[in-house]
Amino acid sequence: MRLEGKTAIVSGAARGIGMAIARRFAEEGAKVVIGDVLEKEGEATVEELRGEGYTVDFVRLDVTDEESWQGIVGTAEARHGSLNVLVNNAGLVDRKPILEAGLDQWGRVMGVNITGVFLGTKHAVPALRRAGGGSIINICSAYGLVGTTNSPAYSASKGGVRLFTKSTALEFAGENIRANSIHPGYVQTPMTAAYHATPAGQERLTRTPLGRFATPEDVANGALFLASDDATYMTGSELVIDGGLTAR
Repeated sequence: MRLEGKTAIVSGAARGIGMAIARRFAEEGAKVVIGDVLEKEGEATVEELRGEGYTVDFVRLDVTDEESWQGIVGTAEARHGSLNVLVNNAGLVDRKPILEAGLDQWGRVMGVNITGVFLGTKHAVPALRRAGGGSIINICSAYGLVGTTNSPAYSASKGGVRLFTKSTALEFAGENIRANSIHPGYVQTPMTAAYHATPAGQERLTRTPLGRFATPEDVANGALFLASDDATYMTGSELVIDGGLTAR
């Protein structure tokens, strides 16, 4: 029960990595508020977790909308008394090379992947202050550490999240608010399953030294560590969960 007495918001948690994080947090005693634009899937996730006895709520969250963030933070405090953990997980991938990418596509990826992290942090910090501190966990990517082809907006946005996390850590360290980023490699989720089954996806598998795709639970276990009191001396750090992809 490493998160007993804590309340967490997890964005993009209707499915995939976010859902696994929400479940792992709930298993460890946290009250979890799931935010997502996928309302049907989000409500189904909450129903499933409540059926197992966990305290979980769903709030529709558009991470690019400031009022939406104000709403979910307010809900977390009103229902559970405080906010202790924020996981900025919502993300978007749009695979187009530089010469084919349009400004609309670039802006859409940046809006979700980095503006969403900025807005989540901005509106969660006052609540974390009221709680006496807390943990901000930004789900980044191995491609926030190294470059990649055909996904320039994605890689640039994740590189921005990496450094935004460090700036957040420095700005709020004196208030017992920690900020760390997680950098997964290739993760098998509903969003990536079809691509991973293609020859291009299988080629990614050959580039992973451990020889398998990550599961959402692999990432969730890292998030649990950063959210818990086991990581009270970690801030501004990068937790790389990539099967050795960036070790080459």
